[in-house]
Amino acid sequence: MSYFAAAAVRGSDGWTATELDLSGSSDIEEVADLLRQVDTDAEVSLLFVESDETYLVVLRLDEGEDLRVFGSDSTFSEESRIGALLLGDVEEPALDLDEVAGGAEHARKDSDDEEGVAIEADVEPVGDPDLLLDLGVPAHRLLDLCARDGMLPSDVTAELCQAIGCGDEMEELREG
Repeated sequence: MSYFAAAAVRGSDGWTATELDLSGSSDIEEVADLLRQVDTDAEVSLLFVESDETYLVVLRLDEGEDLRVFGSDSTFSEESRIGALLLGDVEEPALDLDEVAGGAEHARKDSDDEEGVAIEADVEPVGDPDLLLDLGVPAHRLLDLCARDGMLPSDVTAELCQAIGCGDEMEELREG
């Protein structure tokens, strides 16, 4: 499986983005160490891992500590080495997608956004869907983006990065 791994870190000078090579990592702690090395003084370090236009994993470290993980679909851990590496220890399921679909529908009625969103019923998100909450992305929005039919992991990453303030940095990285 091919993958793209990009770190977005927020330090005293704002956000920066850089691509990471996870191929030499043998466990999630080694991945976390790679993320820490991007900026050892970062307030927030995020790693977005997209695989085969199907799966997305987001890792977060606050001041280099307290690793939190979210995966768009638990199947990723069964289908690839990198998926097992990132999600193998994640046991707790994310929120129920039916709840997310209902919450997103209710939020749209209040905000006059687009009318309906097709939710993929066969995805099973895992991990901490609140890992971006303090950055402006509540769990229901993260889960809604990941479950939206037709959304690629790169689309989800782009929307998340725009919402948290590092969209330009991530776009530059992809174009470079």
